[in-house]
Amino acid sequence: MDDLIGKLTRRFKTNCPFRISEYLNIDVWFCDLGSNTRGLYYRKLRRRYIAIHEGLDEPWQRFVCAHELGHDRLHPGISRFFLDEHSFFTAGKLERQANKFALRLLTSGEYIQQGESVEEFLRRNNIPPELSEFYY
Repeated sequence: MDDLIGKLTRRFKTNCPFRISEYLNIDVWFCDLGSNTRGLYYRKLRRRYIAIHEGLDEPWQRFVCAHELGHDRLHPGISRFFLDEHSFFTAGKLERQANKFALRLLTSGEYIQQGESVEEFLRRNNIPPELSEFYY
């Protein structure tokens, strides 16, 4: 996973999931996905789409885009919904992998400073701190 993220960030000279999606010709849409869905990745006839719930704040939009980009890169051909279950502890294997991908992409080139907690590190990188369990 780290090699894949390294290749993406070197190739596109950014770790911004929106810009990487654009470079990979993945359409990103913002729309109302209902109260329980934050985002989804969809592939149809060689076209790829990421839909992000329009009501999310900017840190969550970035994370969801990176998460769905993770599905595109790690699970080709599989459309997965990133459902908001109010608890990330029950996330399945593919969801955990996409969460780890998103955190590693969004923190690419950054490191935890001495004395800094994981939550502080994530906050410093504009990532919701409640995702800290997926950092390791």
